[in-house]
Parts: sequence; C-alpha cells; structure tokens
Amino acid sequence: MSHYIGSHPEGVQGTLKRVRSTIRKAVPSAEELISYGMPTYKLRGTPCLYFAGWKQHYSLYPATRQVVAAFKDDLAQYEVNKGTIRFPLSRPVPARLIERIAQFVRRKSPSVRRRKRPPVKALGRPPVTALVCN
Repeated sequence: MSHYIGSHPEGVQGTLKRVRSTIRKAVPSAEELISYGMPTYKLRGTPCLYFAGWKQHYSLYPATRQVVAAFKDDLAQYEVNKGTIRFPLSRPVPARLIERIAQFVRRKSPSVRRRKRPPVKALGRPPVTALVCN
C-alpha cells in the first residue's frame, strides 16, 4: 500500500494517506491489498471498496446505486459516474463522508450480510446425499 501511495506526486500522497486511514478506521476488519492496480479492501475474501489517485482527483469505488441513493445529498457536490465517486484534489478530504460510505458498504457487503436460506424441504426436492458414477 505504501508503494502505491508513494508512486504518486508528493502533494497527492497526503490525501491518499488520509483516505486510506479513514477507510481502515471505518472497516478495521477488512483485508487491505492491491487489486486492479489500486488499494482494495476485502471482507471475508470479497472486495467491497477500492480507491485510486489521479491527476486532478481521487476516486472511491464501487459507487453502487445503493450507495448513491443513500448518500444522494452528500454526493451532490461531487462527480458520480459509472460506479465511481470522484473527489477533487483541490478540496479537503471529506473524511466523515468516506467513513460513512465505507461503513455502509461493509453493512451491505454480501460477505457480511446474513442470508436466510429456505430449508431443503421448501425447495420441493429431497437433499442430494451422494452421487455414484461407474
């Protein structure tokens, strides 16, 4: 992670460090790694959040329809497009907003959400116990 942040211009590194620390604070149980060439946060093996630095902005991914709807008013001042929230480098890091988004994504992550599965009988077929092939 330090290598990724260190590969950006000095003026951008502080911003990326702040974004990183904000996400780590919001989702301390997430595994942190580089995937698709950018910092990635996984919960129970499933990627749930990414961020990346660019020339004029830094981005937070994924901006799902659920995220955009839940934070519609807060995100109105930022560019939101195709699963990406773009924050201009020229403005302070909205740490509280990023923290809230990370917590929201964590709560909505399929790896965290408990799914109710119907009992086998409700599916209308008996459970498969074994298959033998000769």
